[in-house]
Amino acid sequence: MSHKCHSILRGKNGRLLAEIASVSADLPHGHVIPEHSHPEDQLLFALQGVMTLRTKQGVWVVPPMRALWIPADTPHAVSMSGQVSMRTLYFLPKLCRTLPPRCFVMNVSPLMKELILHACRFSKLDGRRAAERRIVELLIDQLKEVESVPLQLPHPMDSRARRVMRTLFENPGDQRTLEQLCKDCGASKRTVQRLFLDETRMTFARWRQQLRLLHGMQLLASGEKVTSVSFEAGYASTSAFISMFRKQLGTTPTRYLKNGSERD
Repeated sequence: MSHKCHSILRGKNGRLLAEIASVSADLPHGHVIPEHSHPEDQLLFALQGVMTLRTKQGVWVVPPMRALWIPADTPHAVSMSGQVSMRTLYFLPKLCRTLPPRCFVMNVSPLMKELILHACRFSKLDGRRAAERRIVELLIDQLKEVESVPLQLPHPMDSRARRVMRTLFENPGDQRTLEQLCKDCGASKRTVQRLFLDETRMTFARWRQQLRLLHGMQLLASGEKVTSVSFEAGYASTSAFISMFRKQLGTTPTRYLKNGSERD
């Protein structure tokens, strides 16, 4: 059952305490934060390691030097791959009006990174104090300019497509064709293809490639070598995995996880 957290920005009497609050945590590989929700909008930043957020709607993977926007009242769980240094900012709802009302992963500029780290030195930022108000305003300005990164995997809702999804979640490197997968899931290939396209806005082939990309990223963050990750993610060779990764994200897996801003 999802746990609803109390407001971190309001007192028990409902009085506003601040516009932004922060939480910092260093968490070990494999640690899981159980499903919960906050009454605030949330910015989840990965200073180190990889975080995976899960909701009923899908999965989002947050590599180092990226952040994830989580709208208020979104039930979610978070799991850690590798040693994770997590920095979280909680925003008063509607403070960042330009951001979409859905989860998405974003690139983090060097300036925004420093702003997040600086804001995390305060437990709360109160806009009624001039120095803190300037930090709040700078953060909001930076969030207006963020670029989203395609590191999400939407879930289909239909039970037939979800059976295929669960099979591949258990083994993302499964080499069976969709037709073979459908025989075990009680639906025709054509039906499942239509369901994935209608409900995830991805073809099944594109969805499967995205699953393998995100799975590979989690394995790399946990310390596995690119060679073994390639095969576990279902690729015939290391070069094929690196080529797919570069095509999707503009650089090699090692560079992407080491330094978010570095591109080949």
